[in-house]
Amino acid sequence: MTILIIVVLFFIAILLGLIALYMWYAAIKSSPRFEVRRRLRKLAIEQNEGLPADLRIKILIEMSPLDKLLYKFKQVRKLDGLIDKAGLKIDVKIFCLTILVMAASGFVIGLAMKRGIIFPVIFMLICGFIPFLYLQVKKAKRINQFTDQFSNALDMICRSLKAGHSLISAIQMVGNDMAEPVAGLFKTSYEEQTLGLSLKDALANMVERMNTTDLRFFATAVNIYREIGGNLSEILENLAHTIRERIKIRRQVRVYTAQGRLSGYILFLLPICMAVFFYFSAPGYIEELFNTKIGIYALVFAIIAQFAGFLIIRKIVNIRI
Repeated sequence: MTILIIVVLFFIAILLGLIALYMWYAAIKSSPRFEVRRRLRKLAIEQNEGLPADLRIKILIEMSPLDKLLYKFKQVRKLDGLIDKAGLKIDVKIFCLTILVMAASGFVIGLAMKRGIIFPVIFMLICGFIPFLYLQVKKAKRINQFTDQFSNALDMICRSLKAGHSLISAIQMVGNDMAEPVAGLFKTSYEEQTLGLSLKDALANMVERMNTTDLRFFATAVNIYREIGGNLSEILENLAHTIRERIKIRRQVRVYTAQGRLSGYILFLLPICMAVFFYFSAPGYIEELFNTKIGIYALVFAIIAQFAGFLIIRKIVNIRI
């Protein structure tokens, strides 16, 4: 018992030390200089032909050995892209460290329960998955915020074009006057042009950072306008009207499907909560599932059926507009 308490206290001390180190690191990395260097590094890694060769080599030389090692892996580059899409100002190294700390915390919590090796492994996997779940939630929330604001951004671009400003000036105006996340995306697109990228490549990068149907329509309309001309302001006005109508219909659909979504969550979580309850209240009753062959088969079938039912309900209530 004493050794376990010492291990837990030692782990808590390490965790607090890592949190303090992260706060110091975040204070340094929140500067605009670091943000510009991060964007340049991403361009140098992904855009082999978008930057001059001497500039790309200079940017890659300034990268730390750990960054060069991590960015060799495709999964790390995808994770960095997901962090960018979620709108988090955090380095991929810190995020990977957060995953390890969360997984280790879950493992220690499972050991403290003294219920064998099953619970430490389960808690380790659950806690290690929490940062990824947080990224997905932040990404979905950011997409919804962008969709709500994008029609107003299109109206601002239309008014700017009708006033005689250029499209580049209109993009800069949206980046300066709108709120996040629309402002950050348009500001980044404008700054990428000042670094040497064409408008087409800058819009393609913006679509990659916020991959929505509305933004793809906007990028396509701008590219067609730059190639063959036309009345861009009228096209963007119609697009803004379409976006507002689709948002209205989508909200009505969410109201109509709220009961189905709630039923899916309850049916998915209720067996898990009941299994945990019986495991602690009547261990001998629930352990038959783990100690017998038929129980293991029944448990595997129940898990598969549970996930299949949840996915089916989600597919039914997830109506794409």
